[in-house]
Amino acid sequence: MSIDSNTEAFAPVSPATGATGPHDVLIVGAGFAGLAAAKAAASGGLRTLVVDSKPRIGARPHTSGILVEEAFQALRPPDHLVRRVGKVRLTGPDRNIREFEQTNYGFYTTDVTGLLQWMAREAQGAGAEIRVNAPFARGVDNGDLIEALIGPQLVRARFLFGADGAKSPVARNFKLGLNEKFLLGIEREYSDPGRLDPDYLHVFLDNRIAPGYIGWAAAHPRGAQVGLAVNAPHRPRIEALKSEAEALFRLKPADEYERRSGLIPCGGLVHPWAKGRVLLLGDAAGMVSPLTAGGIRTALDFGRLAGEALVAHLRHNGPAPALALRKALPRFGVLRHGLRWLADLPPPNWLLQMAVSSAPAVTAARRIFFSRRPR
Repeated sequence: MSIDSNTEAFAPVSPATGATGPHDVLIVGAGFAGLAAAKAAASGGLRTLVVDSKPRIGARPHTSGILVEEAFQALRPPDHLVRRVGKVRLTGPDRNIREFEQTNYGFYTTDVTGLLQWMAREAQGAGAEIRVNAPFARGVDNGDLIEALIGPQLVRARFLFGADGAKSPVARNFKLGLNEKFLLGIEREYSDPGRLDPDYLHVFLDNRIAPGYIGWAAAHPRGAQVGLAVNAPHRPRIEALKSEAEALFRLKPADEYERRSGLIPCGGLVHPWAKGRVLLLGDAAGMVSPLTAGGIRTALDFGRLAGEALVAHLRHNGPAPALALRKALPRFGVLRHGLRWLADLPPPNWLLQMAVSSAPAVTAARRIFFSRRPR
């Protein structure tokens, strides 16, 4: 089955301008958080509508798609969409290598477009309606209903979940908290993994090419990915990493088939993340670790919990979703924010190299890569 074979299963926005609904929930954004929420809400019998501005589900993904163990266990996607990686090869600024392995914890590279399309079909199977080419234009909370202009069409819903990314139009429209601190991520995709060892996630720690974060390379189900992220306002030197990776792993420039880029929130949870009948999820809510920049696991967990909380509220007279979800909000803690501040400086490579070579740093790296992630 090809990547694009199910595009027609997701309807474009109707050209009609008449109002639709009321839906129980309108979810803006068909990423990990939005689709997890949609499946949970629809499974509980709610009339669920998901809209996405892109021409197809999974188009131009703004994520590496690499899953930590907890995210994989939560999703359990089909085998052909994931590849398990049980080892990490950390390359320091002087290009010395340290290796880490954990038998009961791993990472999973993915066919991220195929994975999101599979999640969309799962949500549809539960009863959700999904529309593509359907951008959120503006909306208003009338107290008992949300009215939102989706493309040319007015949509009414009892609740709205904004899962529409780091620069969320939903957050801006409803005067919710906005992400203000970002990493910029860039990736190159190759159809042939060359000599990339598929058992390893290759990590490059080098502030000449990735100041404030890291570079990476890994084999995935459709080939290979090479990417990096930097702390703004630094410029990502993707061409330098790309050239090094192509030489090191025998990747062919002619096999490059896709380029990705996107902003990664790293300032923590926005405030407020909910108001009235509107809630933010995933990147829109800043639910991304300031230290590791990982957000898929939190997006999946909190999206599912949001859908379940809405079912409990509308079907079983449970508390309002924002109140019910308060205890489940991710708490990244002072330490992670402090380490993010340190990485933002960024420290010179000679200091990074000293740190990478020290026993405490090795212990810390092992914990960062292979410890179970708290929410």
